[in-house]
Amino acid sequence: MFGPLGFQEVLFILVLALLIFGPRRLPEIGRTVGKGMAQFRKASNDLRRSIESEIALEEEPPRRAGPHVAPRLPPPAAAEARQRDETETAPSSAEDPAGRSEPN
Repeated sequence: MFGPLGFQEVLFILVLALLIFGPRRLPEIGRTVGKGMAQFRKASNDLRRSIESEIALEEEPPRRAGPHVAPRLPPPAAAEARQRDETETAPSSAEDPAGRSEPN
């Protein structure tokens, strides 16, 4: 019932707590300890459920909606042409980075 503690040990702890805290504060301390244990139990159950659901998702085989289609990549010539266009529109050496021309 109390794990490794026997009835005599539990009775001794209760009498000691009664002597230390007194009869007025003992019920308040009991409620606080009970609420703390309930919150701990709830948090551990939530953690256990989330771990179990993650494990179940990992074990589930992936679903396929249809045949897998690889993304289309541009042909190498188009990529080279795009790169040339970008370098042609870049500011020349006579212009500063802001795009203004140097006076002649």
